Amino acid sequence: MHTLLDHFAPAALPEEAERFRAQVRGFLAEHMPALPADRRARSWLGFDAAFSRALAAQGWVGVTLPRAHGGAQMDAFSRFVLVEELLTAGAPVSAHWIADRQSGPLIHKFGTEAQQAFYLPRICRGEAFFCIGMSEPNAGSDLASVGTRAVRAAGGGWSLSGRKIWTTNAHHCHYMIALVRTSGTPQDRHQGLSQFIVDLSLPGVTVRPITDLAGDAHFSEVFFDEVPLADDALIGQEGSGWAQVTAELAFERSGPERIYSSIVLLDRWIDWLRARGDTRHAAAVGRFATHLAALRGLSLSVTARLAAGESPVVEAALVKELGTTFEQEIPAAIEAALGEEPDAPVDAELLRTCAYVSQICPTYSLRGGTREILRGVIARGLGLR
Repeated sequence: MHTLLDHFAPAALPEEAERFRAQVRGFLAEHMPALPADRRARSWLGFDAAFSRALAAQGWVGVTLPRAHGGAQMDAFSRFVLVEELLTAGAPVSAHWIADRQSGPLIHKFGTEAQQAFYLPRICRGEAFFCIGMSEPNAGSDLASVGTRAVRAAGGGWSLSGRKIWTTNAHHCHYMIALVRTSGTPQDRHQGLSQFIVDLSLPGVTVRPITDLAGDAHFSEVFFDEVPLADDALIGQEGSGWAQVTAELAFERSGPERIYSSIVLLDRWIDWLRARGDTRHAAAVGRFATHLAALRGLSLSVTARLAAGESPVVEAALVKELGTTFEQEIPAAIEAALGEEPDAPVDAELLRTCAYVSQICPTYSLRGGTREILRGVIARGLGLR
């Protein structure tokens, strides 16, 4: 019987990628800010432009982009190692994250030569931070029903109106790549969608940060009121937005950030158990270790497909669905373990970290596509719907 797991050929990191790991660890030893675990647990939501620019000075932002555009021209395996080391250390990488992971590769793949020449070097220098304009109020993860619209302007170019929501770091970013409708109606679904690069400093753009339960303001709602866009803001061909987004989501859903979001908390708990000589939870730790090993293997398999120039959309959806479930199980299990001894003293840093991850982890199965949407993608990939 054919299963989706047949699409996951075992893959191993090349020797040069493993050698690269030592360089990344050396960089982190020198440049990693001294942050407590509850701050490091924010990692790819932790905005630190200075850290991102220090990383860019090493050539490690836009790491897979061509040297002609300022990139390091490394393969997807090297980026996997870089991301893995940054996330497990809890480095504050949010400033450059979206541009490095998907906006830069998207522009490289679908953008014009002029767009590549303008944006890619700025991304690689840590001078251009990007956010993603996909989700909208009343649309959720159903991207095909977006209502934000760009219409041809009388004097040339486009006029953009509508709004986006849950836009990570929009209040810090220079640009947004927005999926909008350029023809038809939401009932036309995938037809008539296009992507634009939107300069967030343009007149008519309003960005309102949204404070979350943890007290942070990573997300924003972005309003467009007849924002003037030049013709060269369009990425690729008009109407090709859905195909572009589909390829883009394979980058977003498959990487280590979909399995390591709670890893700083897990490491802190293990350190605390070790310091106390507490072996009662060894089985739980072992279960997390084996789950992590399996998920990492799946993610590496998808990375190999990406390195081969493929677009493993369904496989990436599976990694994201399984990975975020794992990430959400970690704080729940640690809370339960701590609750077994309600009167016992607990390390304050561990408690703060557990509280933060418990508050933020419901978003893990929302960002990058909800659990229901991903399961639909997987079901279609298996021919079940």
